[in-house]
Amino acid sequence: MVLAEQNTIFIATKNFTCYNFTMETSAEFKKSESKEKAKKKGMTAQTRLILAGLGVSTAFILLAAGFATYSITQNMNSAYKNFALVLSKTLAIEGVEVTKSIPDLAKYDALRSNSVSVLNSNDDIAFIVFKDNNSKIIYSSKDDYPEQAEKARITVSSPMVLKNLASSQNVGSVEVGLSGSIIDRVSATSKASIALVFILAWLVIVGIIYMNSSIITRELRKLYQGVKKISSGEFGYMLDDKEVDSEVKELYGAFNDMSEKLSRYNEQTIESLTFERNKLESVLMSIVNGVVVCDNHDKVIMVNNYAQKLLEVEEKDIINTQIQQFCDSSGEFCFADKITQFKDTPLDDDGAPVPFNIQIDTRILKCLISPMFTRSNSYVGYIIVLIDVTKDVEMDQLRSNFISNVSHELRTPVTVLRSYIDTLYSYGNDFDFNTQREFIGVMNQEIIRLNRMVNDILDFSRYEAQNVHMEKTKTDIIEIIEDAVNQVQVLAKEHDLTISIMKEPDLPQIYVNIESISRAFMNILSNAIKYSPDGKRIKVRVERSRDGEYIEVSVEDQGPGISEKDQKKVFDRFYRCENATHTVKGTGLGLHLVKVTVEKHHHGQVFVDSKEGEGSTFGFRLPINLPPEEEEEYIPKNQLPAESEA
Repeated sequence: MVLAEQNTIFIATKNFTCYNFTMETSAEFKKSESKEKAKKKGMTAQTRLILAGLGVSTAFILLAAGFATYSITQNMNSAYKNFALVLSKTLAIEGVEVTKSIPDLAKYDALRSNSVSVLNSNDDIAFIVFKDNNSKIIYSSKDDYPEQAEKARITVSSPMVLKNLASSQNVGSVEVGLSGSIIDRVSATSKASIALVFILAWLVIVGIIYMNSSIITRELRKLYQGVKKISSGEFGYMLDDKEVDSEVKELYGAFNDMSEKLSRYNEQTIESLTFERNKLESVLMSIVNGVVVCDNHDKVIMVNNYAQKLLEVEEKDIINTQIQQFCDSSGEFCFADKITQFKDTPLDDDGAPVPFNIQIDTRILKCLISPMFTRSNSYVGYIIVLIDVTKDVEMDQLRSNFISNVSHELRTPVTVLRSYIDTLYSYGNDFDFNTQREFIGVMNQEIIRLNRMVNDILDFSRYEAQNVHMEKTKTDIIEIIEDAVNQVQVLAKEHDLTISIMKEPDLPQIYVNIESISRAFMNILSNAIKYSPDGKRIKVRVERSRDGEYIEVSVEDQGPGISEKDQKKVFDRFYRCENATHTVKGTGLGLHLVKVTVEKHHHGQVFVDSKEGEGSTFGFRLPINLPPEEEEEYIPKNQLPAESEA
């Protein structure tokens, strides 16, 4: 049994267990989802193995490509040097042939002509230099093509040998410079081809690894999807075990068997669990006090109708929000400090709820927080019970004001009486007859005032009793009104007030308790005299109501009037209109006694119509025909039992 407040909320264990089961299941599912997300963020062992294999393969391919490129480059450089050497030897032979039969002066032109034709035929030759056997330059293309000569990267030299039948004679040498443009183009083409080949090989390896991984993990992914559906509540989901490896087929079979059993169990229990949850929600929704249920993260997960009314919020606006973020119309966070205080307060051994009060706009709520635990004593949240104590607080304040007002009102006449009596007792012989009469008159007024206040207090106690019964007699209401007006004429003349009575002729007699109705009317009339400015007029009306079912009595004054807000509370007990215009002291019981007398004991109605600065109209309606259970035999006035002053 979970108790959130004595005589306020009682939740059965079975219902609460259902609710806890739902919360725990939701929490476990969220926990599994968080783990799943963490796995997705990280790398599995299989992924790491695949990436490691891919890295090793990539490194091997890069090393092989680098080695192949290096080997090809070295071979090409060697071949290019051999080509340069062959070219230089060829030019040496041609130079010997060109110059062997011509005079020395003609050798320059012959060698130049031959060199220019060679240079023009091949862009890779940077320069050609012919020298005699004394290393003196015969011809150099550097003079004719200086820019091309600067591009030379490889230089080779070969001797020019003139061979005779008997011997060989060195007649000079030829020096050839090559720019290496051919080898650059060939090298670039070779590197691109090698790179393309190895990229294709790498892609093939990656594709093979991916296909292999997909084939291996396909069945596991299908199993994972099945487990995910089961965890989301889709019991009975089956995996297709066709076209799977024999090792995995047994695992699929075990999963399908488990899913089928869970489905059967779910069909048997979901109805009962739903019924228990709905019953719990129905209990919470029908509780007369407000109930707010929060999880262990302070999120509102349930709120009943009365709590929505007290907090002035719709369910959709508060569900799944943190209770600390709730604020009233002025932007004040109503629960934040109290929830923090609750969390910082150690729980009592008996699990007593933690009480506190909050104010939401003009409403004062008493709150009781009780923690929620599962059967295994795991903390899952707390329940907040809301009790509207606005009326109680207002009544406490009104009672305090009533006691203060009564004390003051009683002290004033008692003080006056004591002062006047003491004066008459001590110095009465020194006063003339008129002065003594004046003293006695003041004492009489204070006694009447004191008597009225005591009667109001006694009537309040007597009229509020549950089983009180007032004897009623059939009488003419006009007589009661006229008697009351006559009694206050002296007081009205003191303030220069005129009281007029407007009465409808031929009014029927009605059953009333003469004394209580007379006192009720006197209270209304006295208030009109108190609040009317001097020299004004008070109108008293006695007539039938528009529907013809009531006798309506009203008193209209020309006083300061009452605000619309105060009109709603003016008949409440202890309530007084205290403002710049209403400064007359009193107990706050007069109009309340009018309301109790008329509505409770005579089945009538009280009313007020007022505008600030234009005066007020107070009155009551008494039924012409009493309800059957209230009808009494006619009692003549001379046979009425005398009522005590109490």
